[in-house]
Amino acid sequence: MSNRPRWLRRPAGAAPALAYGADYNPEQWSRSVWHEDMRLMREAGVTIVSLAIFAWARIQPSPDTWCFDWLDDIMDLLHANGIAVDLATATASPPPWLTTRHPEILPVDHRGETIWPGGRQHWRPTSPVFRSYALALVAEMARRYADHPALAAWHISNELGCHNAYDYSDDAANAFRDWLRARYLTIDVLNHAWGTAFWSQRYSGWTEILPPRLAATHLNPTQQLDFKRFSSDALRAYLRAERDILHEHTPSVPVTTNFMVFGETRAMNYAGWARDVDFVSNDHYVTPGPQALDELSFSANLVGNIAGGRPWFLMEHSTSAVNWQPVNLVKRAGELVRDSLVHVAHGADAVCFFQWRQSVAGAEKYHSAMVPHAGPDSDVFRSVTRLGGLLRELAPVAGSLREPAPAAIVFDWESWWAAEADSHPSDRLRYRQEALDWYTAFLDLGIRVDVVPHGTSLAGYRMVVAPILHLLGAAAAERLRGYADTGGHLVATYFSGIVDENDHVWLGGHPGALRDLLGVRIEEFEPLRDGEQVPLDLGLVATLWTERVRITGTDVAVLARYAGGELDGHPAVTRRSTGAGSAAYVSTRLGHPGLTRVLADLAARAGLVSDLPRAVRRQVELVVRATGPERFVFLINRTDSPVTIADVAGTALIGRVVDGAVELAAREVAVVRLP
Repeated sequence: MSNRPRWLRRPAGAAPALAYGADYNPEQWSRSVWHEDMRLMREAGVTIVSLAIFAWARIQPSPDTWCFDWLDDIMDLLHANGIAVDLATATASPPPWLTTRHPEILPVDHRGETIWPGGRQHWRPTSPVFRSYALALVAEMARRYADHPALAAWHISNELGCHNAYDYSDDAANAFRDWLRARYLTIDVLNHAWGTAFWSQRYSGWTEILPPRLAATHLNPTQQLDFKRFSSDALRAYLRAERDILHEHTPSVPVTTNFMVFGETRAMNYAGWARDVDFVSNDHYVTPGPQALDELSFSANLVGNIAGGRPWFLMEHSTSAVNWQPVNLVKRAGELVRDSLVHVAHGADAVCFFQWRQSVAGAEKYHSAMVPHAGPDSDVFRSVTRLGGLLRELAPVAGSLREPAPAAIVFDWESWWAAEADSHPSDRLRYRQEALDWYTAFLDLGIRVDVVPHGTSLAGYRMVVAPILHLLGAAAAERLRGYADTGGHLVATYFSGIVDENDHVWLGGHPGALRDLLGVRIEEFEPLRDGEQVPLDLGLVATLWTERVRITGTDVAVLARYAGGELDGHPAVTRRSTGAGSAAYVSTRLGHPGLTRVLADLAARAGLVSDLPRAVRRQVELVVRATGPERFVFLINRTDSPVTIADVAGTALIGRVVDGAVELAAREVAVVRLP
């Protein structure tokens, strides 16, 4: 993969630029609309579109019939108008003739019920029948368009696993057994890993093993965890199958697929998937709520680090309202531009929307688009055109890398899966929310922080927060010890280090694998009921979770204590000096206001400082991209009011620098180039 193109194929001599566009679905429209689309795309500054994502039924209307004329024409038309194509393999949604002929490709849920056609992604990731038809389509597409001058990248399927991540069919059962054989080699090793001595679950042969289908009570926890691992890997294997065909036929065209790093999307372990694409792409949709903008930044930050700091492609986000939330809110003035530029700040070199023209029919007809139902004479299209102009002005940023922050938050999909499993001390625990709350605390303090996948090298980070790192093997625990001993400042939270990679509890007291490093010991978890709170000193309040912390190590300082109830006087937040660094422990959920207080203390002890003036730290996010000797500082107004940032050196690519100060209007972004 190292010798393959890492970014969009460009015409020879083309200058680096930020790409701009949308999913384009011309098959929904008459040809008379296509020429109007070209005119409006040029007006808006569109440079790339994703094409043919849901076009399988149009391309292959029957098993032995191909219909490429319309796609040839639109590819030619786009090229004639200077617009590149991210061409989808069209495998995301099988046509009715295929599911009628082969109903055995349809997924099955954990109750044994078939997932029928009528929506999308109604196929089994492990179905050999589906794969044979889908890969034949991929090969046909690759052969036909390999040399088309509009082709800038391949777009594998679409949002793999969005609706079919977990399939419990017989195909899945067979593939699961194969996956388990490869992982454990012998049935005895599997029996130990799954703890099958419990509830008489010992297996005597591989054929006895099933996916975690509906059962009388709690299913085997390690079986559930392994099925999540397997399901992510099954989709990843399918991704590789399409990719290999595309690499064979079009070795000079980069391949990607759109991840879904946002909200509660958790089924795919994207940290591993990143190695299987030539460049990382992501879809993101804003989740309404008080931390909506924080979550947007958190997700973009994580994608940038999944991509290893290299530029990535924002494949989808929305110009305004979506159609799939309980209440679909429109974006306010300035939010379309600001939301887009937050992604650019965190490394996106392409900004695209779903979709170009708002549909008149179908399940997504109320999902916003670049050209809304109201047409180009609309606030949305005017904002779209303004963003196109700003992206042209930001051309010098193209190709630059994310500058590493001084601190990091570790994000681990397997801990997410394991920590929120059933039959646990509390089913109220939310892994991603805890990580997001820490991120909000960093934003409030104006301290730059990276969100990095578990396993990323921590060298160079002054502080590392590992929220609810529940699943922790011995080798990973030793790496954290090495990080702290060599000068890093580690922060761990409740329900961390509790189980090993097989979901077996570390014995001797919690937090298990981290107990000696942190210098604390907990005998029992003490979760709280809904609405229950426990006060701490320093004016903090604990919710969700508490622990009776006992100090067992040397050089352990108590930074906060419980101040009421059964835990009165017991440590709640501790910090142990170890080697050249430290290891702190937060034994309860404090929410982002409480974490901001705790983090301010821990950051000061670790020598972390903000790059922002104190007056604007809760109002402005600062992100840095760099290339060679140049740095590009993004200043993002998170508020609905004007903000002024004093003492800024450099020249503005976008925004205003007046007498050494950046003046940001409400929800505005400025980008300052520094030598």
